Amino acid sequence: MNTQLDLIKGIHPGFILERELKQRQLRKGRFALSIQEFPQTLGAITKGKRDMNTALALKIEKALGLEEGYFMMLQVYYDIEQEKQKQKAEHPDLTRLRPVLFWDTKIETVNWQKQKKAVIKRVFERGNDIEKEEITRFYGKETIDQVLSANE
Repeated sequence: MNTQLDLIKGIHPGFILERELKQRQLRKGRFALSIQEFPQTLGAITKGKRDMNTALALKIEKALGLEEGYFMMLQVYYDIEQEKQKQKAEHPDLTRLRPVLFWDTKIETVNWQKQKKAVIKRVFERGNDIEKEEITRFYGKETIDQVLSANE
């Protein structure tokens, strides 16, 4: 069974704060002033444009009667999710690509975004089905089709 925290892991804490304030029928501006914060700061957080910091999280939690550390836990889970997405996007799964395919360079040093056209061409000219699948998963079918059709 999922706990409430499991359900909201990876969601920006500002969105959860926004929901909490709406449920309690509290206006963001007035609430911000009541905890001696700038309304703009709280507004940026509830829109997901600014991260929650420890001092502010403690003020909000105390004012709303929430468990201490609740918003900071959400912030950490959100940061973890963002980092996972970033790492996932940095390069394809190198275990699915044969080093011989990139015989003229160190595969670890390939800039997968800047050299995307060359990578796609090489894999689709010389790669096997597994390598083609991985490159398609990484760049997306639309990008692959664009690069390959521009090559014709």
